[in-house]
Amino acid sequence: MRLVVLCSFALAALMPMASFAQGATTTCNAAATEKKLSGAAKTSFLKKCEKDAAATCNISAAEKKLSGAAKNSFNKKCTRDAVG
Repeated sequence: MRLVVLCSFALAALMPMASFAQGATTTCNAAATEKKLSGAAKTSFLKKCEKDAAATCNISAAEKKLSGAAKNSFNKKCTRDAVG
């Protein structure tokens, strides 16, 4: 029962990131600029944003049942597009 609840919370937390990666109109760099971040704050924000984007891209690749070189290529492009 706890596993089901934990998994549902994890999915709920990842849903906004999934929509960000798939229909992104704002990249991580654009969001950092919009928030007027600079220095260490910008570096930290971009690092977290890139990590979140990579996680979302991995989920998306799994949904598409990609593996091997196709998965690596997809993840690389997806993350690059999300970061900007």
